[in-house]
Amino acid sequence: MRNILLATAALTLIAAPAMAQSISSPQVSGSVGYTVLDGDDANLGAVTGRVTARVSPYFGVEGEASFGVKDDDVTVGGVTGDLSHEYDVAAYGVATLPINENFELFGRVGYGTTQIKADVAGFSATEDGESVNYGVGANYFFDAQNGVRADWTRRDFTDDNGGELDTYGLSYVRRF
Repeated sequence: MRNILLATAALTLIAAPAMAQSISSPQVSGSVGYTVLDGDDANLGAVTGRVTARVSPYFGVEGEASFGVKDDDVTVGGVTGDLSHEYDVAAYGVATLPINENFELFGRVGYGTTQIKADVAGFSATEDGESVNYGVGANYFFDAQNGVRADWTRRDFTDDNGGELDTYGLSYVRRF
């Protein structure tokens, strides 16, 4: 799977000059919002920031970073502890379908890393996980620069027992 993603990224870089000819300069936007990380054993919350650069009306790249702001209680062997989201970072290729001037749908595929920390009975453990991420969402703009974004992303962790994590986000978006 990693080879497929690397090949896709390489093809995107090769095609980028041709795509860039259709617009005078990349359209850049930034967003900040709240993301719910919905796992099997816990629900965590994070503040997420993103920067998106469109190289054409339909394709772009996106970088995101989050840090945890909402922890969850977990029970391990009858002992209650705390699970917290430390941070995550990811990079995506994004395909956009403009519906009209104010509304657009998008899909994204990327790769990221997530760090989770558990504190149970005085013991602390931190775990990093690499993941292949994919998701969909929509942007609605109130005017030419300001809007909102809603998205869903699945993180498929590449570790042997990594599992999956769904994220749901709502953000303020600003075009520059």
